[in-house]
Amino acid sequence: MGALKVGGLGEFLREQRRSAQLSLRQLADAAGVSNPYLSQIERGLRKPSAEILQQLAKALRISAETLYVQAGILDERERAELEVPAAIVMDPSINERQKQVLIQIYESFRKENAAAEKAEQDQQAEQDKQHADRVLDDEHHVAGAGGPGPAAASVPVQEETGT
Repeated sequence: MGALKVGGLGEFLREQRRSAQLSLRQLADAAGVSNPYLSQIERGLRKPSAEILQQLAKALRISAETLYVQAGILDERERAELEVPAAIVMDPSINERQKQVLIQIYESFRKENAAAEKAEQDQQAEQDKQHADRVLDDEHHVAGAGGPGPAAASVPVQEETGT
């Protein structure tokens, strides 16, 4: 769940209202909210509840999830999880059995992809760990190689004189 992005929500609502060719008063009436309250939402001064967002979405004929994402209540991934099954259920051109099968297939694909994504992340983490281990091992071998280290270099060399 993200932080509430009220200003962005207000701008988005205003754009949606204008594209639907509705006045502020018309949208307020259709959504069952007061004109001043809707104006404050559009100007980013008020934080509407999920219920009010749902009423506004219905009046604008857009999904409530779209407004939830704009408000920061829902992230894009959660929205997809909700919207696809909802769209399938609302489709009048397919029967109930077909709807159930489509939703089951969709959910199985999501689970399969999530498992593959996790496996890929686990594999990457293992590769990163192995690489880090090799780097540390290489550094350890270089430090203990027995060659002239800093202590040997600091010993003064006496020169012999032929007197």
